[in-house]
Amino acid sequence: MQAAACNQRYLTGIALPAALHITHRHEEAVEHGAAGLTVVATPLAGLREQLRAVPTRHALIWLCKGFEAGTGALGHEMARGLRPTGVVGVLSGPSFAIEVARGQPTALVAASQDAALSAAMVAAFHSESLRIYTSDDVIGVEVAGAVKNVLAIATGMVDGMPSAGLNARAALITRGLAEMTRLGLALGARAETFMGLSGLGDLVLTATGELSRNRRVGLLLAAGQSLGDVLASLGHVAEGVLTAEVVLQRASALQVEMPITQAVVAVLQGDSRPAEAMLGLMARHSRAEAAGLRAY
Repeated sequence: MQAAACNQRYLTGIALPAALHITHRHEEAVEHGAAGLTVVATPLAGLREQLRAVPTRHALIWLCKGFEAGTGALGHEMARGLRPTGVVGVLSGPSFAIEVARGQPTALVAASQDAALSAAMVAAFHSESLRIYTSDDVIGVEVAGAVKNVLAIATGMVDGMPSAGLNARAALITRGLAEMTRLGLALGARAETFMGLSGLGDLVLTATGELSRNRRVGLLLAAGQSLGDVLASLGHVAEGVLTAEVVLQRASALQVEMPITQAVVAVLQGDSRPAEAMLGLMARHSRAEAAGLRAY
């Protein structure tokens, strides 16, 4: 990356800014943080290490989405335990990295309990091509960012079934949104967050966009490939695969019903085939559409 001034693996063909300083030395990278604002862009599995390593005098935000394997923790829950006096936040929303790098129009949500940090995120990232909204509902933003990846796998499976059709996709996305909202409410989020960019916006993008890795996982599983082969062919992290079982565990502990997530877990664990899992969802008992939204 230093020599070529580009990230050929992840951002092919994008020239990195001349002012960007690239180093493999962690301390050096942190000290170059503008005005003490440190951005962690690792997969979720690397967030805990960075929460420990970055000095608490730095305001720290992360871009990763998911529940941590093993602990079941969201990013803000990890931060609460590891840097209780630190200023932290999350930048989330519907955003394929390559489109952001190309300067294509994108809108995101800067979420933090610290209003000054939210303002700092807006100042740092808001531009002609990147619009930043703010929120103090960190729980809702993080739950939405994590669960939408699981729902995108389900949508990919439906899209990979020739007999399913677009009606099925619309139903799955809509009911997935209700499922995501139920879990968020049980964890203390606000319902309106899930109708915003980090909820509905990110769900629609990840569930339908051709660049979505999680959707591609579902498509390839529906085509009959094994999970191992699917992951080997991706070359990138698909957080929904790592998150699905943890989402279901947290939902079960809170007595939150998440049938779509349950169907995805069954397929990922080899207990069900994609077509069987989706047919099982259609066979569920009928009820009033909004009946289960706050049932947890």
